Amino acid sequence: MVKIRLSRFGSTHNPHYRIVVTDARRPRDGGYIENLGHYDPRKTTENYLKVNVERAQYWLANGAQPTQTARRLLKSQGVKVS
Repeated sequence: MVKIRLSRFGSTHNPHYRIVVTDARRPRDGGYIENLGHYDPRKTTENYLKVNVERAQYWLANGAQPTQTARRLLKSQGVKVS
């Protein structure tokens, strides 16, 4: 199954996440199919969340399943998630 989920990067005590499309069997920080955007949960900058809406809609239309957190972030950016 293809999933849309968060992949952690950044240093200790400074998390940043990539919103990625990946195979569900891959490790959290393993290889991914496509990078859809990024998220900074600490909101240290004005641009703390960025999502490529067109590509996210494409992957959702082709059956990708978002995790709960990814679903919340996509909805906040205006992506229709059923």
